[in-house]
Amino acid sequence: MPETSLTSPSPTLILGSTSRYRRELLERLRLPFSVSPPDIDETPQPGEAPAALATRLALAKAWAVARKFPDAVVIGSDQVADLNGEPIGKPGTHERAVAQLHSMSGQSVVFQTAVAVVCAARGFVRQGLAPVRVRFRTLADAEIESYLLAEQPYDCAGSAKSETMGIALLDAIESDDPTALVGLPLIRTCAMLREAGINPLLHSGTPT
Repeated sequence: MPETSLTSPSPTLILGSTSRYRRELLERLRLPFSVSPPDIDETPQPGEAPAALATRLALAKAWAVARKFPDAVVIGSDQVADLNGEPIGKPGTHERAVAQLHSMSGQSVVFQTAVAVVCAARGFVRQGLAPVRVRFRTLADAEIESYLLAEQPYDCAGSAKSETMGIALLDAIESDDPTALVGLPLIRTCAMLREAGINPLLHSGTPT
């Protein structure tokens, strides 16, 4: 397949997400895109492993939007924290965030971040998983309380925002796709977009 040229038209790109973190990450690529919220049920299936849950939801989000805009290239993504095989999602409340950080204190947690790229009209489907292993420090109660009051990361899986003050909760991060922990693995996303006909280095512009 020939390399996409500078004059080749780029397909419409849509981010199927309500996450401001994913929107901010995708904006780094300087690609024109729009955002459409996916309407899906995110309830885990009985016995579903965290990696399988994240992968299924990322694909479901992409397809939910792709069915409405079949000619567009749609990105879906999902993240589930994995503590010893148990899924940890967004806490939603302060009390649940406290409980999550207590359970992860001194533990290694794998943040399973999945991404899917779909174009319904062309039957194009790609998906991938970017696991990130995070080792939490042994956290004092006062540290947990201070962090949560400062950041209020109640919309983040695992109650930790590593891109800001949450980095102080951690001992180590191991990943081959650095933005995966924030919510969208851009290395894998770029590879899928190139296959879909959108090259970030050739189609960059002003994000919408």
